[in-house]
Amino acid sequence: MPLARISLPAGRTAQYKKGLADGVLRALVETFNVPKDDQFMVLTEHGPQDLIYNRSYLGIERSDGFVLIQLTVSNTRPLEKKRALYRRIVELLAEDPGIRKEDVFINLVEVLPENWSFGNGEAQYVPQ
Repeated sequence: MPLARISLPAGRTAQYKKGLADGVLRALVETFNVPKDDQFMVLTEHGPQDLIYNRSYLGIERSDGFVLIQLTVSNTRPLEKKRALYRRIVELLAEDPGIRKEDVFINLVEVLPENWSFGNGEAQYVPQ
């Protein structure tokens, strides 16, 4: 059910993108109990003029490897699960494709379960 929008610097390899997408999905499966086949992601590459971020906001030193991950999720999870998700994403992305934890920005957008339609013009998460 999460929809992932991932913004990354232009020019990354297909292997890098696969590691990024796989790591985010794995973290969602492990911490948010998302089904393994529930993968809906948009990866967008940006040139330096189109991916704008503060390199030292909150004392975190970011590099040219900055990646922005925005996840739209149902508003059904407590703070502990969200913190676990953030930690697991940075752990997995450090392993593959090798992104520094300082360069991973995560934003959750929470919506009601009724705000999802996975096809057929139906709201699958809402009882009929």
